[in-house]
Amino acid sequence: MRWLRRLAVVVLVLLLCLALAFWLYSRQVLPMTEGVLTVSGLKAPLTIARDAHGIPSIKADSMEDLVFGLGFVHAQDRLWQLQTHKRIGSGRLAEAFGEAALESDRFLRALGVRRAAAAQWALASPESKALLTAYAAGVNRYVRSHLGARPPEFLILGLQPEDWEPVDSLAWSIMMAWDLGGNWTTELQRMRLALKLPVERINELIPPYPGEKALATADYAALYRDLKIDGELGQQALNSAPPSGIEGVGSNNWVVHGSHTVSGKPLLANDPHLKLSAPALWYFARLEAPGFKLAGATLPGLPLVVLGQNQHIAWGYTNTAPDVQDLYLERIKPDDASQYQTPNGWAAFTTLTETIKVKGKPDVQMTLRSTRHGPVISDAGVTEGLLGPKGKPSYALAMRWVALEPEFDAVAAGLAMSRANSVQDYVKASAAWLAPMQNMAVADRDGHIGMVAAGKVPIRKPEHDLKGLVPAPGWDARYDWAGFIPAAETPREIDPPRGWIATANQRIHGPDYPHYLTSEWAAPYRQQRIEQLLQATARHDLASLRAIQADQLSLGTLKLLPYLQKAKSNHPLAAAAQAQLQGFDGVLGADHVAPTLLWAWSRQLTLGLFTERVGGDAAMQKLLGARSFRDALELVLERNDTWWCKTDCPSQIDAAFTRALDELQGRLGGDVANWRWGRVHLARSEHRPFSRVKPLAGWFETRVAVGGDAFSVNVSRVSQRPDPTTGELYLDEHGPSLRALYDLGDLRRSRFVHSTGQSGLPFSPHYRDFVATWAKVEDVPLWGDGQPGRVLSLQPAP
Repeated sequence: MRWLRRLAVVVLVLLLCLALAFWLYSRQVLPMTEGVLTVSGLKAPLTIARDAHGIPSIKADSMEDLVFGLGFVHAQDRLWQLQTHKRIGSGRLAEAFGEAALESDRFLRALGVRRAAAAQWALASPESKALLTAYAAGVNRYVRSHLGARPPEFLILGLQPEDWEPVDSLAWSIMMAWDLGGNWTTELQRMRLALKLPVERINELIPPYPGEKALATADYAALYRDLKIDGELGQQALNSAPPSGIEGVGSNNWVVHGSHTVSGKPLLANDPHLKLSAPALWYFARLEAPGFKLAGATLPGLPLVVLGQNQHIAWGYTNTAPDVQDLYLERIKPDDASQYQTPNGWAAFTTLTETIKVKGKPDVQMTLRSTRHGPVISDAGVTEGLLGPKGKPSYALAMRWVALEPEFDAVAAGLAMSRANSVQDYVKASAAWLAPMQNMAVADRDGHIGMVAAGKVPIRKPEHDLKGLVPAPGWDARYDWAGFIPAAETPREIDPPRGWIATANQRIHGPDYPHYLTSEWAAPYRQQRIEQLLQATARHDLASLRAIQADQLSLGTLKLLPYLQKAKSNHPLAAAAQAQLQGFDGVLGADHVAPTLLWAWSRQLTLGLFTERVGGDAAMQKLLGARSFRDALELVLERNDTWWCKTDCPSQIDAAFTRALDELQGRLGGDVANWRWGRVHLARSEHRPFSRVKPLAGWFETRVAVGGDAFSVNVSRVSQRPDPTTGELYLDEHGPSLRALYDLGDLRRSRFVHSTGQSGLPFSPHYRDFVATWAKVEDVPLWGDGQPGRVLSLQPAP
């Protein structure tokens, strides 16, 4: 027995040593936030004062030193996030994550994000180049000289941090535009549906904006039959591409004139709806240099405050989601695959070869092509034979997208807007913004309010009979773009008589607007509810605006609720379920059962009506990953459309109710009263890549129960596609990535919060300290609480 006691002592000592080593590492990996550091690359001293929430206030004597400091703190707190952004923009994920990331790299290389960023860098202004260079120097100086220990992701994956380059910032800016614009995915969906459905049925499945008619187009289903389009055309690109075009990526903003506020000065609210991630996409900072002082949300990788407030104005964005991407079928010459057809005859593809490094596998050589329209995204395919007869494809698929245009200086445009002193200055500066197009709400201290939809939108020719809704024949000149909408002619509004402006991704122009922006506006439910709440209060303050942000009434739910309340079922839990629905007012609280019933039923009904028509369960599940089809479902039920319902809609409604009860009983047990929405509807901030590694997910991702849905002002997109790792349904992975409330009468009252915490280090107290605050729709001071906090002084090296 003595040897057992000795073994136990040895094991205990080893465990204590491991615990001590882990504790020492967890301390060493945290950045230095107090004291003095001598730093090469600075021109003059700067200070970084962090408040109780870890938000830095950076003060420097020049703009170059200021963005150097911003790069420094981004590296201190978000180094893994920066490195992930770099790899995404460069198409180099497989180097870190192995063969599983190869398809994504293929697509990103085919799309040419970093090549486009390099072209934009070459044309950038001297000031933009100076700031991007200074920002990169700040990131790199921290990593090279002041990094105590590598963050855990680097250790687990066996990676070393790489230098940040100015082009990496521009590539990440393009990727943000990618996240917010995804018309190409809908184009491909329509084309693939056209192989099974007539155009009129596709227009029912992907309907126009409420009250409008579908755009009149040529019969593209007949066109694709005539062209003998293969059913797999573009599918590999869809499978490989980073997410874009996901319904629910939108946002809310509204700005209230002083004539409708308690203080007599404007108020502005903003909550951009984006992918929830851990750490959050946003990083809060306060920046000050001579003649320059602002606070707000930055994006690690960019030397800008994207959303925020300076001494004169405040601004906030929502996504306009214009149609700025067009796909083209490029016909390949039958006897010479190096050429494609143009309106003027055959032309050679522009080609280049790139090498993709794959962790643990041989390098992969990839030939990339482009046409007069842009990159050939079908080159993302991992095998031949996807685009026509095996070994001899008939077509390639090219994309034109405004964000890839070289004449875009994102830093110069962003800096000019953040320096504006008035609404008029801001609107004028926004003319240089290219992508992504945003509905920019702005207010100034002189009392003016405004909104401008800023961005570059193509003009399509009158003879363009496909309207940009589906891939067009690239050899026909009528489908080429005919220029762009002049910057002065995008939608805008200044000081309207009603005293407020609100946007929530709804149609932002009237029927007399002379230009085409898009046919795929978001359903107007959030906008309608915001208008109701703005009109319900005579004089607003920050508390009333916060209450609007917290509102969980779903007008979309109220539209469907009567159908569910009439549903019948022999299921033993049907009566208890219907009892939960009686008196339900459409407020989707996390502690309510009715939202769970409604979303499970609507999902089952959507599957029942549409799955067979669109090509089976696998096809339908892929489509559900991007859109809910709620608008199509509503219209089918309103029309009692027996083509979609196959027999009659009431029987489909009843059958879906039974299937929903079976599903929820299996997932949540037999007590209907415990089927609370918050049990399944969790806001999950995903960590890349460890959310997909079950033993690590709990350490790195964050979860919190939330209410609401995709149609409430307090938005939380409902995922109807099973999670690929856990199989969960109804998770919320797209929501208010930040919330902000700006007071133009007193800057000290402005507030903000984002969805996780300032730090990207799981050992930091600031990794998840905003989660509960965010979930409760609370916030923290934008400009700080006046306390000195922890101060780090950076001194230039002699």
